[in-house]
Amino acid sequence: MACSSAAMAWRASVRARALPTSRWTQRPATILPKRVERYPGASRYASESAAPAPTEAVKETAKDTVKEAAKETAKENAKEIPRKAGRGSRKALYTTSLALTLLVGYIYGTDTRASIHRYGIVPLIRLLYPDAEDAHHMGVDNLKMLYQFGLHPRERGEPDRDGALSTEVFGYNLSNPIGISAGLDKHADVPDALFDLGPAIVEVGGTTPLPQDGNPKPRVFRLPSQHAMINRYGLNSKGADHMAAVLKQRVVDFAYAAGFGQQELSEQRVLDGEANVPPGSLVPGKLLAVQVAKNKLTPDSDIEAIKRDYVYCVDRVARYADILVVNVSSPNTPGLRDLQAVAPLTAILTAVVGSAKSVERKTKPYVMVKVSPDEDSTEQISGICEAVWRSGVDGVIVGNTTNRRPDAIPKGFVLPEEEQKTLKETGGYSGPQLFDRSVALVARYRALLDQGPPSSTESENSENAVAKAPSDVPRKVIFASGGITTGQQAHAALQAGASVAMMYTGVVYGGIGTVTRVKQELRKELTK
Repeated sequence: MACSSAAMAWRASVRARALPTSRWTQRPATILPKRVERYPGASRYASESAAPAPTEAVKETAKDTVKEAAKETAKENAKEIPRKAGRGSRKALYTTSLALTLLVGYIYGTDTRASIHRYGIVPLIRLLYPDAEDAHHMGVDNLKMLYQFGLHPRERGEPDRDGALSTEVFGYNLSNPIGISAGLDKHADVPDALFDLGPAIVEVGGTTPLPQDGNPKPRVFRLPSQHAMINRYGLNSKGADHMAAVLKQRVVDFAYAAGFGQQELSEQRVLDGEANVPPGSLVPGKLLAVQVAKNKLTPDSDIEAIKRDYVYCVDRVARYADILVVNVSSPNTPGLRDLQAVAPLTAILTAVVGSAKSVERKTKPYVMVKVSPDEDSTEQISGICEAVWRSGVDGVIVGNTTNRRPDAIPKGFVLPEEEQKTLKETGGYSGPQLFDRSVALVARYRALLDQGPPSSTESENSENAVAKAPSDVPRKVIFASGGITTGQQAHAALQAGASVAMMYTGVVYGGIGTVTRVKQELRKELTK
């Protein structure tokens, strides 16, 4: 019994020692590797015999996969490089094309010779701004903004450098005999931008002593078929002090840019001519004219009050002007044209000349008077010429807008119904229809002024009795204004005795390239 128990215990111990190695007591996953290691050539199943292969195959496959992937990547990179290069080239091409387009557009759009200004921009403005005054303000505001950024239109190539159009006015050698009349730049917002369009004379204003709104709106009307306008602005002005401040700042900026500094003395040095430019225009070969007028509310019968109005303006703006223009001919200020009679006109002009001569500047501004085309009788013209001589005024601007309504051109043309209604509007008429009368008036003023000042006895006894002007007396200067739109018309005005041909309405309808075009046509006329 004891033996049986011992035997059974031994067997149990043997089984216990044998169980860990029995394949029936373990999972196949733990058995198979040991069998494979112990018996590498033996396998019970096909899957067991193939078990070691996947490890090597995976390694080989991985290597092959890496190689293939590398080859594919290389191929893709090889393909992508030209694509990237192509995209880079296209981007560079687009950028270059855009830059060239902008450059060409800038050069073309800012050149006064570009036909788009006349045939594209002007019709577009009329379409977008049915009210002519709105169009006027838009044009001035945009020109001012473009000038600040250097994007404004300008003459290119310095067409006046050949000297073919040069002329002498008030001792200055002007680059050409073309000017822009007052009204286009009423508040001296853009004189420099206007100079860049090519004229040798730019007239700003008119300014009045105190600010005034002018007449109620609407007050500007177009007659497109006639390239004409009717306006009754009524000398709207921000006042002489405002204009003086604007013109003063212009000189201060110029002095600083020219290296004179920002001191008060710098301004005076420029005004005294140290910059070798006219003190008004600040541009060689060009002159700035500033127009002055009386306030609407100043009594027409009080000559002393009227004189104070003009003198007040002169005292403020004369320092910054090359020419002062006395406006006594606006048809839209009641009673103003009555001041063209000999006695009141002489008194006003004498006061203006005296004030101009007292300006604190080495060179004094010249004084001109702007007269109406409607005062065209021999008596009226003689009286104005007498006032010019007696007051010491330096010249006359012949022509302004007219209260008359000239016949349509060409002869026999019937105005559209809308323009026939516009023709009945109150205000001064301007346009090509005034040209013939303007040239005729220039010739008459030239003849009378060249005869010199009348003596006291002669002026009392005869309106036509005048003495021959002494040879040492400077010749009175005449600017022609009214209906000038072409080089041929400018040439005719100069031939009639004017030194400068002024334009306003012609610029409105012809666009900013009008001055350049007129000068080109004038060159052709002079070579005939």
